[in-house]
Amino acid sequence: MQEPPIPAAISGFSSTAGAHAADITSEKAAEGSDERVAGSPRLPTGEPSSGVLYLVGTPIGNLDDLSPRAHRVLAGVDRIACEDTRHSGLLLQRLGIRARRLTSFHAHNQSGRIPQLLAALVGGEAVALISDAGLPGISDPGEELVAAARQAGLAVVCIPGPSAVTTALVSSGLPTGRFCFEGFLAAKPAARRQQLAELALERRTIVLYESPHRLLALLEDLLSVLGDRPLQVARELTKRHEQQVGPTVSAALAHFRRTPPLGECTLVLGGAPAAEAPLWEEESLRQQLAALVASGLSNREAARELARSSGHPKRDLYALLHHQD
Repeated sequence: MQEPPIPAAISGFSSTAGAHAADITSEKAAEGSDERVAGSPRLPTGEPSSGVLYLVGTPIGNLDDLSPRAHRVLAGVDRIACEDTRHSGLLLQRLGIRARRLTSFHAHNQSGRIPQLLAALVGGEAVALISDAGLPGISDPGEELVAAARQAGLAVVCIPGPSAVTTALVSSGLPTGRFCFEGFLAAKPAARRQQLAELALERRTIVLYESPHRLLALLEDLLSVLGDRPLQVARELTKRHEQQVGPTVSAALAHFRRTPPLGECTLVLGGAPAAEAPLWEEESLRQQLAALVASGLSNREAARELARSSGHPKRDLYALLHHQD
């Protein structure tokens, strides 16, 4: 089908486009709530609403995980942007949703598609964005579309749904109070090992994505660069044969060497262990301080030098030296 014409302002993501989009969404929201956040367009009360970009979470395995709200929005929007129209078409068919229009939107066409989708929103269409599975915008080009829509002053609403990141995290048994998501690491070995080296001191739980054909290489790099840490590799999440493989990097590596992985995996890796406090051996520290002072350093300089080499606080060493006097 022919795409809608792209207004000149939208094609450049200019402030004029933002003002135009904000005017349109405000006019269409006149009958809605008067409450709004400063700088954000008003949202009509009904869903789906014209001129709104909906980020809709789709099932990552079990079709029953689609929420009634997500079903209503997907069935009612004017257009659904998706990574693969064939895959999403089959998914929507299985969910009993007759989509009005599917538009491909992926990493290879996003530069041309973003202006088209913004033009559709400015023209009054309700547009939903979905990924092949889970929440869109996580490790996919949806991030760029959302940023462009926000820049243009358009309304963006997330319809919460399944996410492999949080599903794998909370079922891993590893600490969830603080975590970081690194997505897919670099495909090239040298770049991937450099990224892992930069994460070596990260204390938070780390969540990663990986494709099945690179999983073994990643596990080998994890073991060589970060050591044999706690790990759970989640696959087939929410499906009948859901699997968590661990409990360590070495155990997961041994398993997948025996049984080649199928499907994309989510890895939940334990953070860097806390550094052990240096042993306080008072007599040895006294002797080292005395030797430094004998070499010509002042008490303060001696304490600073030993603090640098031993890891002990400078003030504790200075107090020990002063007490020695």
